[in-house]
Amino acid sequence: MTRKIRSALLGMFLVAVCSIAYSSQAKIRVLNPTPPNRMVDRVPLAPRLDTLEGKTIFLVDIGWGGEHAAPSIYQEMKAWFAQNMPSTKLEIRKIKGFYMQDQPELLKEIAENGDAALFGIAG
Repeated sequence: MTRKIRSALLGMFLVAVCSIAYSSQAKIRVLNPTPPNRMVDRVPLAPRLDTLEGKTIFLVDIGWGGEHAAPSIYQEMKAWFAQNMPSTKLEIRKIKGFYMQDQPELLKEIAENGDAALFGIAG
C-alpha cells in the first residue's frame, strides 16, 4: 500500500515541478492566419464547353518542375487528340519568365485564337 502512495506522491510531485517549470518559461504568441473580416470574393469558373470537337485548346507550360517537365506530356496529349479527336486543335505554349509574372501577350493570343486553355504543370 505504501508503494502505491509513494508512486502517487512522486507522480504529483513531477506534475507540480513540470507545471512550475513550464509557467516560468517565456510564452509563445501565436497569430491566427484567418482574414479578420471575411473571405475574398469568389469569381465563378468559366462555363464548360459543350464539346471539344472543332475547338482550339491552348496547353500552357508554366515552367514548374524544370524546363523539360511538361513538353513530353503535352506532346503525348497532342498526339492523343490527333488520333482520337482530329478536329480539335491543340496549341502548346510556354510562359515567358517566372510563372507569377503577368503574361499579357499570351493571354491576348489565347483570347483571340482559343476556345479553352489549360495552364499548369505536367512534371
